[in-house]
Amino acid sequence: MDVLELARWQFGITTVYHFLMVPLTIGLSVLVAAMQTAWVRTGKSRHLKMTKFWGKLLLINFAMGVVTGIVQEFQFGMTWSAYSRFVGDVFGAPLAMEGLVAFFVESTFLGLWIFGWDRLPKKVHLACAWAFSLATVASAYFILAANSWMQHPVGVEFVNGKPTMNSIGAVLTNNTALAAIPHTLAGAFSVAAAFLVGVAGWHLWRKRTASDEHRDVWRSSLRLGGWVGVVAFAVLAITGDTQGKLMFEQQPMKMASAEALCHTEKPASFSILAIGDVANANCEDVKTFTVPALLSFLAHNDFSTEVKGVENLIGEYQAKYGTNYPNDPDLGPLAGKPIDYVPNLPATYWGFRVMIGFGAISAGIGVLALWLTRRGRIPGNRWFPLLMLGGIATPFIGNSAGWIFTEMGRQPFVVAPNPTGVEGMWMFTAQAVSKLTAGEVLTSLIALTALYLVLGVVELYLMRKYVRGGVDAVMPPTSSSSKEDSDDDALSFAY
Repeated sequence: MDVLELARWQFGITTVYHFLMVPLTIGLSVLVAAMQTAWVRTGKSRHLKMTKFWGKLLLINFAMGVVTGIVQEFQFGMTWSAYSRFVGDVFGAPLAMEGLVAFFVESTFLGLWIFGWDRLPKKVHLACAWAFSLATVASAYFILAANSWMQHPVGVEFVNGKPTMNSIGAVLTNNTALAAIPHTLAGAFSVAAAFLVGVAGWHLWRKRTASDEHRDVWRSSLRLGGWVGVVAFAVLAITGDTQGKLMFEQQPMKMASAEALCHTEKPASFSILAIGDVANANCEDVKTFTVPALLSFLAHNDFSTEVKGVENLIGEYQAKYGTNYPNDPDLGPLAGKPIDYVPNLPATYWGFRVMIGFGAISAGIGVLALWLTRRGRIPGNRWFPLLMLGGIATPFIGNSAGWIFTEMGRQPFVVAPNPTGVEGMWMFTAQAVSKLTAGEVLTSLIALTALYLVLGVVELYLMRKYVRGGVDAVMPPTSSSSKEDSDDDALSFAY
């Protein structure tokens, strides 16, 4: 493999791994703050125990997310320095805002929350929980604004051949960002909801025949997760539809690739499933099961809109952005070669379906969990805990597939052109990589992948330990004479 391919693999592996932690942290931080709010308002020990238990797991995941996220920042200067020079004037502002929010607001109030249980008044301590969780959401906002600029560059002008930001407001209110942010946050809540349902369902089933003073903790957690998961999937569907319409306008090649739509159709059918090899742009050997005219509706809210196919779009892209890469030695073997404007069709086509399919499965498991635990019921079937635990993985898979589709679908661009924006405002991925040897990138790829595997083992070990320990592993010891809802007991615990 050449430097470009190795660099893409490295960034892809580290990014997907990091994003396993991010949605769980975002969703769980808000839910933990809501649990603590319920405790402060009602004084019920159930809500305190929920806050303690899920808060411990949140902290483990947050710590791993910080460690893996730092690597992402360094890669901009290591393997993608040419890209960093090109977008630096634009990315500087939102990334600086994210850094200030993440490392100052998040860290400060998280620290106060961790060590303030026995030192701060209840309501002040609760305010720290909300400040931390909302700062996590704000941090995601700025990162997504930067990423959305790569998908749809706005608020810039060319100065000395480089994009220079002339409106931070345009960057932060990019319509691509305004659609991506609620979609991503809904995905985060879907992950947190499945995590609650899986872990709580397992505990509930395990204690079904024994007297367990914490049973109400698991039932409340499971049902909270089930309802959050259902609502999150509804938001995912609505915001996904909005993103699809923007994709039709801004990145038509990505939409055609998502459907393996090789030839223009009017009206265009939505492909449910393909049989055959979707890797070829002519799709001669592919048969699909389709819903007539549905893709036209998803693209433009009517059932008659023309949707252009891959083969037809290739000519348009060549006319707009050139047929060959610049004859630049920095491009290595691609210098002067024809540009392939077709993304990896199997990755985009199946990534899109994996995203939708696993998101729906996650919501379905949540609905099933709500039904099986209605009116105080506790399922006794042996498949119940296996299904609940297995359901934890489904939104993680859906989230990862969605990002793989999003990022690979805009290739060969690392900064995709805006059809109505500044002329010439784009960058090919081949132009973005640093001047390194394949051996140097391969070494860092192997080292980072090995490090991430070790970190993954550590996180799984810690998560398993505290999940199995249950509420007793995170609550302070109480004497037999203590009251269940004693403030002294509640506030004596520090993480």
